[in-house]
Amino acid sequence: MNTPEQSGLGKPVAYADRLDPTLLYPMPRAPQRQALGLRPGADLPFSGADLWSAFELSWLTPRGKPQVAIAHITVPCESTNIIESKSFKLYLNSFSNTAFASAEAVRERIRADVGEAVWRGGVVMSSVGVRLVLPEQFDREAVHELDGVNLDRLDIECTHYQPAPELLVAAMDEQPVTEVLTSNLLKSNCLVTGQPDWGSVRIAYSGPQIDQGGLLRYIVSFRNHNEFHEPCVERIYMDIMSRCKPARLAVLARYTRRGGLDINPLRTSHPQSLPANIRTARQ
Repeated sequence: MNTPEQSGLGKPVAYADRLDPTLLYPMPRAPQRQALGLRPGADLPFSGADLWSAFELSWLTPRGKPQVAIAHITVPCESTNIIESKSFKLYLNSFSNTAFASAEAVRERIRADVGEAVWRGGVVMSSVGVRLVLPEQFDREAVHELDGVNLDRLDIECTHYQPAPELLVAAMDEQPVTEVLTSNLLKSNCLVTGQPDWGSVRIAYSGPQIDQGGLLRYIVSFRNHNEFHEPCVERIYMDIMSRCKPARLAVLARYTRRGGLDINPLRTSHPQSLPANIRTARQ
């Protein structure tokens, strides 16, 4: 089983400039989900996906002319593995001196390679989505902040910097509400290197009204926590579900990019269309 410590994170590596899918380093989701109380083999209490954006993708035409594109990659949250982000960067860089007949051939190769890696060791349940944005489409790439009521307006005292679910409180004896709440104060650290991961989070729910000050303190409490993006979002989802008992819940986080990649996990209690992969100003 691949572990974070065995990956290339925090280690000097040589950059390959010829296509090499073996650079992708899949890590099983199961151990971190077990830490959240999710049993292996049991149905997940959420659905969703990890929305990746890759801004450093280039390859050659058959005549040797470089091409560039932005790639939007969708990995189902049911997949057996996540891809360690540095390995994803190295894999994409390996396209740089490889010739392809077309952008469609590049898209299909990424879809096949990433799909094999994320489902390795498990049963393939759905495909990985890949969309390439070519240079003539770059000016259509929007920048938009997360919609909702911004919790950061609250003047609160913060004293917890490790996840503190006890800060989450909901008005169980009052009428349920439907709200969308956002914050730009999400920060955690890479599980291996300790480098900061900055993000924004959007929490949409229906159910007992969540105390906004407590929710903001809870988001801030991730500040010194070491965990990858995807399990951080799953932890937020599970803690809110456990403590606040919403009837419906969706948690989306958009993390700032590192190495030309950003990762944006969505976890939801109910079927819904995936959001457009629109970056925020900090991304």
